[in-house]
Amino acid sequence: MSAKDFFHNAVRLALEKDGWLITDDPLRFIVDTIEFRLDLGAERLIAAEKEGEKIAVEIKSFLEKSAISEFHTALGQTLNYRYILGREAPDRILYLAISYEIYTAFFLIPVIQEIIAEYKLKLLIFETRKEEIVLWKE
Repeated sequence: MSAKDFFHNAVRLALEKDGWLITDDPLRFIVDTIEFRLDLGAERLIAAEKEGEKIAVEIKSFLEKSAISEFHTALGQTLNYRYILGREAPDRILYLAISYEIYTAFFLIPVIQEIIAEYKLKLLIFETRKEEIVLWKE
């Protein structure tokens, strides 16, 4: 079993505070004998006249020395997971969860912003201490 990310519980609590129901922890798919594990699956229960939204969340802590190296890993995983979700659970939208600190220190760098836009990454930015969602970036 793969280890949970350092901020796993903080993101889970932030989602629950924001009205999301955690449906899978982790969200697993087996495709062609390969197991894919996304950190969380959640759905938001909305008023009766609307259908529920479903998301999948991949959490990355960016606690190592090289933010660009971790970004390469996060980008690759996110693209692979987005493909698998498209096949296996097309009703789920994938978000990469990152802390507000790494968002402001690294993800706002212009070339990183260009890469995010190129690959249409969706970000969930959370505050680690308050365990709250700060921003959803489409």
